[in-house]
Amino acid sequence: MPDSLRVLVVDDEVALATVVASYLEREGFTVDLAHDGPSAVTAARQQPPDLVVLDVMLPGFDGIEVCRQLRAFTDAYVIMLTARDEEVDKIVGLSVGADDYLVKPFSPRELIARVRAMLRRPRAVAGGDHRCAAKVRTST
Repeated sequence: MPDSLRVLVVDDEVALATVVASYLEREGFTVDLAHDGPSAVTAARQQPPDLVVLDVMLPGFDGIEVCRQLRAFTDAYVIMLTARDEEVDKIVGLSVGADDYLVKPFSPRELIARVRAMLRRPRAVAGGDHRCAAKVRTST
């Protein structure tokens, strides 16, 4: 499916990452997985995602640092997915560039709904191209 949107799921809990990936794949997304900070950044450089579902507590370096590094080279949407539910954690995540913050435990259906809602919002990229919004409308 050439118009498929790419999502990078980053979580050190392999079983959880696999469940999230399966829900996204059923919705027609192409999904890549990473299980630590350094491999997440490498994966995003090799196969640029349209959206990243990012755990905060990761080995290597945490999701906050992953988000910081991603923002240096990509405008992909970022949804933080984490067990950390304190207000300060949410503020830090959003301030380093995350677009949304979902606390574990979560409903996979709610995650899919948030992904779809986020991708409906066009985001400008270099050259004035707007990605995501048009492709999402045709894939639903």
